Amino acid sequence: MGCFAFRSGKTRSKSQPPSGSGARSPPPPADALPAKSAPAASDSSGASSGGRRSKTSSSVSTPTTPTRSIQELSDERGAQRLRVFHLDELGSATNGFSRALKVGEGGFGSVYRAFFRSAAGGRVVLAVKRLNQRSLQGHKQWLAEVQFLGVLEHPNLVKLIGYCAVDSEASKHRLLVYEFMPNKSLDDHLFNRAYPPLSWRLRLQIMIGAARGLDYLHEGVPEVQVIYRDFKASNILLDAEFKPKLSDFGLAREGPTEGKTHVSTAVVGTHGYAAPDYIETGHLTAKSDVWSFGVVLYEILTGRRSLERSRPAEEQKLLGWVRRHPPDGAEFRAIMDPRLGGRYPLAAAREVARLADRCLGKNPKERPAMRDVVEDLERVLQMEPPPPPADKKGGGGDGRRPPSAKR
Repeated sequence: MGCFAFRSGKTRSKSQPPSGSGARSPPPPADALPAKSAPAASDSSGASSGGRRSKTSSSVSTPTTPTRSIQELSDERGAQRLRVFHLDELGSATNGFSRALKVGEGGFGSVYRAFFRSAAGGRVVLAVKRLNQRSLQGHKQWLAEVQFLGVLEHPNLVKLIGYCAVDSEASKHRLLVYEFMPNKSLDDHLFNRAYPPLSWRLRLQIMIGAARGLDYLHEGVPEVQVIYRDFKASNILLDAEFKPKLSDFGLAREGPTEGKTHVSTAVVGTHGYAAPDYIETGHLTAKSDVWSFGVVLYEILTGRRSLERSRPAEEQKLLGWVRRHPPDGAEFRAIMDPRLGGRYPLAAAREVARLADRCLGKNPKERPAMRDVVEDLERVLQMEPPPPPADKKGGGGDGRRPPSAKR
């Protein structure tokens, strides 16, 4: 985001630090925090090069042995990286949480475009997510976002700028402030006909970035493994250059500790994306995320959601439908998104489907590690020529809008 400072309103509400079991020390007040953005991710774990470690001679992923908890890391690092906002300044930045500035809504609550003044006097646009008072997810997921995103740093994870927590007799307010992602989500561009179709190349580039984000969570943080647990197209946000960033860490969990193979937990997530082994047993591993990634790979191939009740019965469940059109079959083309208009290399599309099938393997141990998924997708990307040069009207060949188009 660069260096910037924020103007507060004339009055300030008392802001509460995030707290959970074991919280030891609250963050300093907002005015004591540095205005500059957090430094780049350390190179010690390979995060500076996409969060990927060098590939070992074995194709089996070896997760980092956790040595500290997210709670401990958050207590140590979050106070230095996150700004404590005050409710009145967020209200001012969103024009009283105006519906005109509302850009999205989910289980947590509503998201608003917010305008602040930079230290240089210019305008900074951020996103403010406000907890719905009737939300069933509530404080626990708000706290998870603060703790995880106060620790994690990667080019393919959305940046959390700060938070606000205010308790009064009348109500409790929980808000999060993020970098603003002007191109919304992969879900919008795949399934909303109001948007022009994404090109084949851009779809691959988005999935490569998303895979790098997951790889960083699984293997890029020396002290702890993170399982995302809610990978889906609507949680892949797109910046001004269509670079993807994973968002919404309310369901994220720490991976298994030393000597354990999984985390036993209640089954949560989004129907159609959760791995069947996780649903059946409650055993959560990094390979649960790999399954979800395989589902989204088929979504970018087909332009269909994982579940669409409006389609004929035999086509409502995406994975059941594509299994009848295997990558090596003569009718494989039938599953490809018609909005691509046939503009994709067939051999490359088959390779992506094969990779998706490996991610969707019944045995979690046989699913690839995300670092291997990244390498496979990068190889597939090289199977097609670069996009043609822009025409005289300024349109590109990568499926994006021209720079002058209204977003």
